[in-house]
Amino acid sequence: MSETLTRAELAELIYSEVGISKTEASEIVDQFFEEIILDLIDGNSVKLTSFGTFSVKHKKERIGRNPKTKEEAIIDARRVISFRASKELKRRVNS
Repeated sequence: MSETLTRAELAELIYSEVGISKTEASEIVDQFFEEIILDLIDGNSVKLTSFGTFSVKHKKERIGRNPKTKEEAIIDARRVISFRASKELKRRVNS
């Protein structure tokens, strides 16, 4: 495997472990991520037990500074996605 796990690799793992067609495995992976994205767009949190929680946070407009020119600029208000790993995931990664 590469250093980054891709959607195609996830679909391949599902195909080999479950025994469904590659097309079905790919559709399952795509639908899984689509459901997460749609919930985040609606402003909901997504909790995956033993993995972690994705949530949307609102950042206010603020004044930032270009580090190269030191010129001030306004950074627009925006929504950002935050991920908090579960205790189980942290334990497994650190063991």
